[in-house]
Formats: sequence, C-alpha cells, structure tokens
Amino acid sequence: MNTDVHIPNPAEVLRQFWGYDSFLPLQEPAIGSVLVGRDSVVVLPTGGGKSLCFQVPAMCLPGMAVVVSPLISLMKDQVDALRSNGIPAACVNSTLSYQERMRVADEVRSGRLKLLYAAPERLLMERTIEFLQQSNVSFIAIDEAHCVSEWGHDFRPDYRQLRVLKDAFPEIGIHAYTATATERVRADIVEQLNLQDAEMLVGSFDRPNLIYKFQRRNNGLAQMREVIDRHSGESGIVYCISRRKVDETAAALSEEGYRALPYHAGMPDDARRRNQESFINEKCDIIVATVAFGMGIDKSNVRYVIHAEMPKSLEAYQQESGRAGRDGLEADCCLFYTGGDYNTWSRLLNQNGELQAREASLDSLGVMYDICTGVTCRHRAIVQHFGQELSSENCNACDVCLGEVELVDDPLVVAQKILSCVVRLEQRFGGDYTAQVLKGSQEQRVLDNGHDALSTYGLLSDETARTIRDWIEQLVAQGFLERYGEFNQLQVSQRGRLVLNGEGTPRLSKPRKAAKKSKSKVASESWEGVDRGLFEELRILRRDLAEEQQVPAYVVFNDATLRDIARRRPTTEAGFLDVRGVGEKKSRDYGEQFLSAVSEYCRDNGVATDM
Repeated sequence: MNTDVHIPNPAEVLRQFWGYDSFLPLQEPAIGSVLVGRDSVVVLPTGGGKSLCFQVPAMCLPGMAVVVSPLISLMKDQVDALRSNGIPAACVNSTLSYQERMRVADEVRSGRLKLLYAAPERLLMERTIEFLQQSNVSFIAIDEAHCVSEWGHDFRPDYRQLRVLKDAFPEIGIHAYTATATERVRADIVEQLNLQDAEMLVGSFDRPNLIYKFQRRNNGLAQMREVIDRHSGESGIVYCISRRKVDETAAALSEEGYRALPYHAGMPDDARRRNQESFINEKCDIIVATVAFGMGIDKSNVRYVIHAEMPKSLEAYQQESGRAGRDGLEADCCLFYTGGDYNTWSRLLNQNGELQAREASLDSLGVMYDICTGVTCRHRAIVQHFGQELSSENCNACDVCLGEVELVDDPLVVAQKILSCVVRLEQRFGGDYTAQVLKGSQEQRVLDNGHDALSTYGLLSDETARTIRDWIEQLVAQGFLERYGEFNQLQVSQRGRLVLNGEGTPRLSKPRKAAKKSKSKVASESWEGVDRGLFEELRILRRDLAEEQQVPAYVVFNDATLRDIARRRPTTEAGFLDVRGVGEKKSRDYGEQFLSAVSEYCRDNGVATDM
C-alpha cells in the first residue's frame, strides 16, 4: 500500500455517507484489516453490519473494491442502497444487457466506481479477471463466504474456484465475510481461498434484539396467525420445508385476508422474481418460502420470521431467523415443530450420496431438534453451539427466560413413569404408541397387544396425549431416551437407567393453561420516547417516496431511523442530521419532506418538537 496516499478517517466516512456516529462491535478492526491490506475472515451475525466492514474502507481507499456476491437480488439491493447514500456502485451479472455491461465497464475504466458487485461465475471468467487486472482494484471482498466450505450449510462449488483470485491479485487483500461459520468452516475458508496470514475476527453470535419462541406445532395456521396479527401491516417471512407446503400455506393465509405470496425454486423465474420484488417493495406483507429465499436479501425491516416447520440445522436456523431485525430493532422469531419434521429431514438427508456428509447433516439435525425440545435459554443454546457463552443469566428475549415455558413440578416422577413404560414395552415401540399406553388409550392396537394389562397403562391418564408425547421428546433431547431402528423405536439410555434409580433429574416443560403475556426488554426500550402516531405517518411518507423512486422502502430509511425521527421530532436541517441513519446525501434528498411532515404532525397534535 502507498503510505503517501491520504486515507480518510473511517468514522468520518461512516458519518458522512451512512449517518452513523459509531461503529458496531468488530467493525473497526475488520475495517482496519482492509486498510492495511491484510487478508481476513470476518464472522458477524446477520444484522451485525458485515457490509460496512468492506463498504466503508472502499470509500477510504483509492481505486475500486470488488465484492463477490452469490445472489443477483442481493447485488441490486445493495447497489440501490449505496447509490441512495451517494456512493458510486454498480453490479455485473447475467441479467444485464450488453449495453448495460458496457456502461459498467466504462465506469470501471474511468475510475468513477468505488464498489463493483459480481457473481462468482461472472468474476471467474478469464476476460473478467484480465479486465480487472488492468483496473485499480483496491481489495476483494467475498460475501457469504461459508459457501466456500463443504462443511458450511450452503456449500456452492462456484465459490470453491475463488482460490484463483489470490494468484490473480497477489498484491491486494482478500477478505471473507459470513454470518455463520463454525471453527472448522473458518479454517476451511482460509485454506480454500489460499489466504495469507489471515486475521480471524469472530463477533458474538448472539442477536439480542431477536425474541426466540419455540413451540410444538398443534394448529399451524392458527399459531402463525397469532404471530402475524401482532405485526399487522409489517413485513415477515414464513419458512416451510417443501414447495407443496409453501403453496398451501401462502394460499391459506391469502384466503384469510393476509397479503401473502409464495416463493420457491419450482416456480417460474419471472413469478419468483415478481413475488420477491413485491415483498421487498412492501406490496405484500408476507413471503412464504423454502430456504431458497432470503440469503443476502438486504431488507432491514423484517419484523418477524416464522418457521412453520423445523429447519435442518442450527446454522440454517441462525441464518434464516437472522433475516429479522437487521435494523437492530426487536423482531419475533417463532419456530413451530413436531417430531415429524425430524423424520422428514432425516429422509431427505439420507438421500445424500456421501456417507460423511450424510452423517454430519444428521448430527446437525439432532442438535436442532434437541434445542427445540429443550428448556434452556434459546440465546444461550445458540451461542454455545458456536463455542461462545452468553454474558447474562437471563436473556429476557426468549420464551424460556420470559417465563412462557412452565416447568413440571415433579419431573423425576413423570420421567420414571415414561421410562418404565418404555421398559415394559420391551423397548420395541415408538413415541406415539408409548404415549397412548401411558394415556390409557382404548385404541384397538393397544388392546390387541395386551398392553392395557401393563402396570404403566394409564399412569398419565390425567394428561393429554400431546403433552405426554412432548415429554417423551424432551427426554430424548436430554439423552434419557434414545431412538433406534427404521421406525424410531425408543430405548432407555444409560442416563435414563440412572433416572429410574432416582439418580439425576431431567427438566420437563408443560403447556401453560393461560399463556403469559410478556414483553421483552429490547421491545420496550426500542419504542421509548417514540411518538407512534408520527412513526406511522413517516412510514406512509417513506412508502410514497420509495414508490416514486422505484426503490425498496428501507432504501429511503429503515425503521430504526424512522423511530429516531419520531423520537427526536426535528424541524431543522441540523437536527435532521443528528438522526441515526441520516447522512449528508439523504438529508439533501429527503430532509425537506420529512421535516415538513414532522412540523405538520406536531402542530396538528400539539406535540413538542426538537427533543
């Protein structure tokens, strides 16, 4: 790097173009690695500000940064957002016409661009590399870098070829960014990209603004509606395992009057693209999708993510749920699961031809199921999976810590009854059948087998069959019961034998008779001082401006910025620039309209201004 070149202060660049007064954790050291030209791997959770780690230094360094991005939609969204902040950016991908590609090439040659986004397959073309070698490339950023590793949850062969970049551009830094990477995946990224003396920067995997709630699914549509109704008119994503389930769920929600659209790989490209754009541009509130939707979708104001079925791994769950609350405000992440989801994924994963990959996937599935059925803090369980610890005892942002999960008063006795029944059934039956025996079912199969004569028959007759079934799953998750065989028969583990002898006590939860209405601390604090009436007026203004400019609403301002405007209620340009998320260009572009709206609202409602 030429030390004679003046490099602007990153904090000044952040304030000027993005309107932020301070960096988020780990952003400064990540930016520092780029500025000194040292290769790096940066792991920050979705919403942790990964993009700024390469966008800010791109504005500090001479030349143009190249950003590798896996999805065309991500490129377009990020380029739109950058341009709205006054930053010259462009993308090159297969959707561009010849004339558009030539225009981008001219911008590169002229030195007008600061960031160029490209898909890996486009970047790896020989003529593209040769063209960029003749350009003033300051560094290369690889987004969604977990795609490089076969140990990652979304391995992509095209990403594996990116190792040639180090040979093609030996004099500049290469930087890998991802939200989900275990230690094994991080090491594989370094090896596969041939990074040299790479700085490893791993942020906290915790997202304290996300409110996790895991419930056994009993009436899926009703459970979904309860979440959606709490967020009327706000954006949300519903994830399903199969395309059929996506279509059914989207149709059912539409019939109930919700603005919902489907998204999955089986749809025609134009229909899929149209539905995604409707969601991004807030012409629909809900997108119902398979995991084909969302990686890199840069929509900051998703207020809830619902998993209608259990995801296949905790890495996948963290990535998918992390699409909520990217603006730092509170968001609900609700997961509805059953043991059937485990079986569905087991069947799908067993179709994988490679034994090692299949076993790793099934292990990950087991971890996900154990956390669903467990009764420990959800935030703690997630960060511990990634090798970290939660700093506080109570996260105050999950169903367990909010007191929505009620524990059984005498779990040892309940567990002994269930484990004894499994033994009496000679460990030959699955969970559903065991629950029927414990309930005292009169089903013909139970009677024909003579199991109504067992001493454990009807031992839990006062409980519902679903509650008993839940307890069985919790005992499996905690290692007191094990499944085996083609039909998931139950057997008592060594740990379970100790419980039968009164040694060790499991934790068992039960359904609340009356659901406790609880509010997380993060939700309360994010609304503190905000005039909700003004916030809604500003949302309408934002939507109208976005439609006029044909950009997503969050490109104008995200929800966090709107709340800060509704909290401060500025009436001057200086006051408007003090709002978090208002940079100089956005102040010029939107200041007059927003200041006028604030003044009018405050005058009509007798509300104080310039707080």
